[in-house]
Amino acid sequence: MAALSPVPMNSIQPAAPGATRALVARNLVKHYQGAPAAALNQLSLEINQGEFYGLLGANGAGKSTAVAICSGLFAPDRGTVSILGRDYLHQARRTRALIGLVPQELALYQGLTARENLSFFGRLAGLSGSSLQQGVNQGLEFARLEEQGHRRVVTFSGGMKRRLNLAAGLLHRPRLLFLDEPTVGIDAQSRHLIHRQLRTLNQEGTTILYTSHYLEEARELCSRIGIIDQGSLIDEGTTDQLLRRHNCERLEELFLNLTGKELRDR
Repeated sequence: MAALSPVPMNSIQPAAPGATRALVARNLVKHYQGAPAAALNQLSLEINQGEFYGLLGANGAGKSTAVAICSGLFAPDRGTVSILGRDYLHQARRTRALIGLVPQELALYQGLTARENLSFFGRLAGLSGSSLQQGVNQGLEFARLEEQGHRRVVTFSGGMKRRLNLAAGLLHRPRLLFLDEPTVGIDAQSRHLIHRQLRTLNQEGTTILYTSHYLEEARELCSRIGIIDQGSLIDEGTTDQLLRRHNCERLEELFLNLTGKELRDR
């Protein structure tokens, strides 16, 4: 994997003095109009700097809502979020400079080329001039699309789009990266490459919050996992800790024991 060189330090907001946790979310509540139950119900999370944290849950468990609120896309009805010691409510602009978001839905312009997409998102992240150009080139290399930068995204395969989507979220080298099911619907080769890239990013110091319903994927990647259901955190720990705690041999067995076997997508 091509290493992404840091952007100039004067474009990166430092963490608040003494901050040891990358994310602290307290008692998050979110209701959607017309929904029979809360999307988030007193959800609290704490993620240390340098962790690779997996948030696991079935469809509709609240994973995407949690990511959207913690990354500042919209506010909770109740509760608080701080990023690297900064309160989102009072320091939103400075806090956003610390984070990157790779959403489940592809955040790409299909009619633009790969290079044009990265240039656009790089400018949104505050890059310009040589820093922007360097970031775009590194992003294409990171996504293994160096020879495809001139092609419009609409012509790409699902795996190519997912890799470009990830590169777009990393252009400004965020300290905390939110990934909402970034490998859904792609081939095994692209998934393997993305996994390898994410492990390297984490080893280089990037804190990652990763949502997924692929249980073995989370076990392979994450240093700690939390299981969410009906908008609440049921339990968390390393996979070995959770398996021992609930007397289970496999992660799938643990997951079904905690969340039930009822279908969620009816």
